[in-house]
Amino acid sequence: MDQLFILRDASGSSAISTLLAARDAKAAGRDVAVLVTQAALAALDSGSFEWPRALSGPPMRIALASAGKALKLPIAGRGAGKALDPKALVGEVSKAGVPLLACPTWVALLGIEDELPEGLEATSAENVAKLLADAGQVIGSL
Repeated sequence: MDQLFILRDASGSSAISTLLAARDAKAAGRDVAVLVTQAALAALDSGSFEWPRALSGPPMRIALASAGKALKLPIAGRGAGKALDPKALVGEVSKAGVPLLACPTWVALLGIEDELPEGLEATSAENVAKLLADAGQVIGSL
């Protein structure tokens, strides 16, 4: 594996940046995967992401959604409620061939073994250890 991205933050902006970097690396021919853990896994399960203060509030959310639409990013809601949609981006990145692996420890802690968020794959602690050991580069949330 060339690059293993680790997505652990419940920040919508961090999720979008990390997922897009992994998708683009895959498109460039690299062997990549994303390990989704901690608050990011909980946010994907609930569909509720946090946004940094500088990127929150209705005017900013609408501006980001408008710019995101031009970049072909998924958008949720309409009118004053529209916003970038990190959860939908997971499905798109998964369909682009990037493995999105749910951290087995946090899957168990969150009690979501039977219902992983769409686009995520189950994995084992042994596989996570192997991925970490074999990855040419490990990249934390962007």
